[in-house]
Formats: sequence, C-alpha cells, structure tokens
Amino acid sequence: MRLIALLYCLTFLGGLWANQERPDDNFRKELKLLLEEEHSFVDRFEAEVWLKDMSKRLSKRAPHIPEDERFTILKLAHKYAKSFKLDPQIVLSVIEVESNFERFAISRVGARGLMQIMPFWKEEIGHPEDNLMDIETNIRYGCAILSIYLKREQKDMTNALARYNGSYGRMKYPMKVYKALRNRWKV
Repeated sequence: MRLIALLYCLTFLGGLWANQERPDDNFRKELKLLLEEEHSFVDRFEAEVWLKDMSKRLSKRAPHIPEDERFTILKLAHKYAKSFKLDPQIVLSVIEVESNFERFAISRVGARGLMQIMPFWKEEIGHPEDNLMDIETNIRYGCAILSIYLKREQKDMTNALARYNGSYGRMKYPMKVYKALRNRWKV
C-alpha cells in the first residue's frame, strides 16, 4: 500500500515538474556561483542537537532508511540549508513531499533524487557530469535552487516553493510542504 501511495505521489508531482521553467541567464549565473562556494556548519553544537532530534523523527517517517544514510541526509540537509540561508526543516519538508526520502526516486518526467532535481540543471550550470542520485549533490542543488527562488520572490516562501515545483500561481504544492513541516519537522 505504501509503495502504491509513493508511486501515485511521484507520478502526480512528476506532472507538476513538467511545468518548471528553464532559468534565465542571471539565474543560471547565480546558481553556478552558489554551487561553487565552499560551505560548512556554522554552529557545531546546534547541528548535533538538531541531528539527534531530526533523526528520531526521520526514523519514524522512513524506518526503511539505514541509520548511516539517515544521518547523511540530515547532515547535508542541515549543512546546505544553513549555507543557503534556508530553514533546514523546510528542506526536510520539501524532501518528504518530493520523494518521501527515497534517494533513487525518479519522476515520470525525469526529476531525480531526494529533492527531485531535473537533469537540465546540470547543463545549465555547466556540470553535466554531476550525479543527481548522489545525496550531497542532490541536496546541494535543491537548496541552491530554492534559495534563489526565495530571493527572487523577495522572501515569499510560498511563491518560492511553487516556483521550485514548477507550479507557480497554485497553492497545492506549497500547502503540502507546509503540512509536512507542521506535522513532522517543526521545532
């Protein structure tokens, strides 16, 4: 039953991704610069407390994920969310809605990985060799893309989420992310 629900969700979301716009030149340049910067944790203690709390929550949400992979996802979600000035819990909510934490998820339109990144992004930033199924690459791309949309939308997260999903002007996707945030990830 869970697999059927996941397939339905990925099929539905895959249809929304088909509407995603290719970036303009300014967006492409900004994304490339963000992805080339070196990032690290700002506050180690805060990260460790957050990791323990979120690991318990994630183990309930996705018990099939091995503990080491769970910590990898959480560390990287925290790291890149903070690096790109995003709320780590929003990033986890996006991952839940996009892939339900299935790192090898592929939508019917070809979006890949945890944050369901379209392959055209690799070409747009000039890194065609990047592997979107790699946890770090996928989360880094997703956080960078979402952060630029947030900046472009003047910090309006609802519009940024809709752009991320390729459903600008509709509320369904942002409301799913907010529901996941409220029900599972809000601290």
